[in-house]
Amino acid sequence: MLEAVVLEQFVEGLPREMADWVKCRKPPNLEAAVRLAEEHLAARTENPRRSQPGECEQEHEEAADVVQVLPSTSDTGKRKSDLQSDTIRLQSPAKRQRLSMPGSEESIILSDVKSIMTFVHERLNDQDKLSDFLKKKISDLETDKRELVGVIGKTGAGKSSLINAIIKEKNLLPSGSVSACTSVMIKVEANTRSTKYEAEIEFITKEEWKDELWSFCQFLDNNEDQDKEYGDYRDAVEKLTALYGEEWKEKSSENLMENKYFKEIPEFLQSRRKILRCESANELSAKCVKYTRSDSKQGEGNEGKKWFWPLVKCVTVRVPNKSLLQHVTLVDLPGNGDCNKSRDQMWKGIVGDCSTVWIVTDGNRPASEKEAWEILESVSSLIGNGGECQQIHFICAKSDLLDDSDDLSRAHIHDRIVMRNQQAKDGVRKEFNKRSKIKKHFTDGSFKVFTVSSKEFLKGKHLSPEETEIPKLQGFLQELNDCHSEIVNYVSGAYGILALIQGANSGGVDDKKGEVCSELERHMILQLANINKEMEETITAFEKCLNDGVEKSKRSYGEKLKNFLYHGKKGGAFHMVLKCVVKNGGVHKPKNGTLINLNMKLASCLTDSIDEKFRETFPNDSECGAFNGVIKSFSLNTDSLIEKYKNTELQLRFLKTEEEKIKAKLNRMIREQKKKVYSSLTETIENIMEEGYKKAAEFRGEGTLCNMRETIKNHVHSKKDMFEQAKNTMLEKLRSLRRDILEILETTMKESFECSFKTDGSLLPDVSTELDMVKKRYDELPGTPDDEVSLTGVADQVETAEAWTQTGLTRGSAV
Repeated sequence: MLEAVVLEQFVEGLPREMADWVKCRKPPNLEAAVRLAEEHLAARTENPRRSQPGECEQEHEEAADVVQVLPSTSDTGKRKSDLQSDTIRLQSPAKRQRLSMPGSEESIILSDVKSIMTFVHERLNDQDKLSDFLKKKISDLETDKRELVGVIGKTGAGKSSLINAIIKEKNLLPSGSVSACTSVMIKVEANTRSTKYEAEIEFITKEEWKDELWSFCQFLDNNEDQDKEYGDYRDAVEKLTALYGEEWKEKSSENLMENKYFKEIPEFLQSRRKILRCESANELSAKCVKYTRSDSKQGEGNEGKKWFWPLVKCVTVRVPNKSLLQHVTLVDLPGNGDCNKSRDQMWKGIVGDCSTVWIVTDGNRPASEKEAWEILESVSSLIGNGGECQQIHFICAKSDLLDDSDDLSRAHIHDRIVMRNQQAKDGVRKEFNKRSKIKKHFTDGSFKVFTVSSKEFLKGKHLSPEETEIPKLQGFLQELNDCHSEIVNYVSGAYGILALIQGANSGGVDDKKGEVCSELERHMILQLANINKEMEETITAFEKCLNDGVEKSKRSYGEKLKNFLYHGKKGGAFHMVLKCVVKNGGVHKPKNGTLINLNMKLASCLTDSIDEKFRETFPNDSECGAFNGVIKSFSLNTDSLIEKYKNTELQLRFLKTEEEKIKAKLNRMIREQKKKVYSSLTETIENIMEEGYKKAAEFRGEGTLCNMRETIKNHVHSKKDMFEQAKNTMLEKLRSLRRDILEILETTMKESFECSFKTDGSLLPDVSTELDMVKKRYDELPGTPDDEVSLTGVADQVETAEAWTQTGLTRGSAV
């Protein structure tokens, strides 16, 4: 009785709007009321726009006063600090993360609905199957997928300056040094946990560095003087000198693993990540340099200075107060991957996960910029059929630079820059249309060209901000951030769960449950049969394409081998190239130059045979492909059943949201699995070739080149059935994907049917108030509950986003 009085007094003492908000959630005790009040205060503090000017500050002051004079909680056995601690503990990391961010009206809706679902979750008991099912469904509502934008370009192209300008952090990523370049992968995202600038440094393992050291020593010891100008030789020397100075020349690989060399980075020895925290971008940048940059000039003040970038796998930089990056991560990627297997595996994974790729070049004539196009061609299969890239942005950086501009007026300089930039765009688009290797994976609509000047954007000497095109890229990122579907998915799912709880509580539907369930199950069987039929037809079409690819591979592999192995008839420096190829499993990534991959050459007829069908079946920019398309068309026809069985509307409403959730889940799964399906052709060839590469790598001394050539050639001749094996592996992966899709659909929906219509709901709480509130929030949201958002529309809306950027507003701030 006393606790009820204290609870009522506490709620009545809250500011009016907060009191109404807490009352409608019917907190069962003082502890729950305090938690709800704190959550409301936190959400409104970060999102004050829905109050009138002046009201927000007043409410915060009143609420703060209430928190300071909270009634004694001795009856509940907890102090105020304990209650606050429990509140923080009960909130998921994603929830705490969002409350720390400035948000739009949509994020306020999300915060409100999450508070409701937390409250409902606590009221569900642990006594019955249906409650367990509902608790799991509430927990499964939490998702947090980030969109990755990969930034690729040659050394000195201006990637770091571009990223700095776009996120308005002038000195975050170091740039401008001709002799230094970014050597490791750098991710840039919003810091949603604190107001500090942070860098999280992930190292390769001790075992990986030990293997790399051994390879370096073997490589350096077995090279003649004439080979010392070769790029990989210089690369090995640069890495060793960066970490050990000149000491490595007198030490064995075992000696170089002694702990004394790593005393400044104990995290490397302990297989932990190193965290740097700073108050400013300048300070963090200075601390990060030794972990991210290589400097070819080790002298002139750098004597004795250690550089740890050879040991670094990835650096994640987190920047405070950057709502633009709340759901987007920019990734500064080294051009070709890395000879270190761990770094290379991460590089391939990140490249394949990028929904957008920026190719950055600083050329005055970008259409003829050879290296930029070579980079794009080398990654096209990894980001296209082998990835999920929807947009390629070809970015011509440093577009303000003009030769012989000293004698021109400011107006003439402006006009010449604008004209030159338009000519550059036209030239790049024409060049794109000539690149058949890229166009196998991407259409004209997915290729955009930008002429960008980070310097002019900051200084504005000759160009307006709009003409630098930085605002266009910012607008694209803002749209990409806003298209994040977490809010719609969460609110939609919550609406469905509350509908099921309320439906299970309502009477008068028992006589119809069996009939409705039978109709649903019958309809699902028909739908599953249709999905199976269409997918099997698709797999049969792939088999036909692959059969053609196998025959072409058998006819052409000899010529492909000859063209590769006898690239330099007299040997020359080619023996060094081939030595690197066989040492690295058929792949060679020169520091400067085009990626060499013998496995891809051997698999090229197979991949060429299925590229068109694969893009049609697994498109990156929509859901209209064969596999995704049949998932999208899957429907239990719940709308018509709602019309027929009015009393079961709430249960059917839940099944409709479950249907959307499982389709989104399957589309995510297809997107991930299709990468493995596509890459299986080359990977099978690589695995079969491994034995031959190892034998070829063992040769030393006179005749090495000839012996390596013969070994590789003989191995391929003896394993020519590898093309058939690659075909069978890919088909089995497709069939396995089909089986998984059908099984997940059937088991998930059957469980939902059973819990909706065959389980007693008498022990469930009344959630009629919560259902009304969430339905109202659901109706306020734009869009549909679908996890897959195409970026094609995002790119088309860049101009609109640019207008928002220029006015200094976001969509949320206009509400």
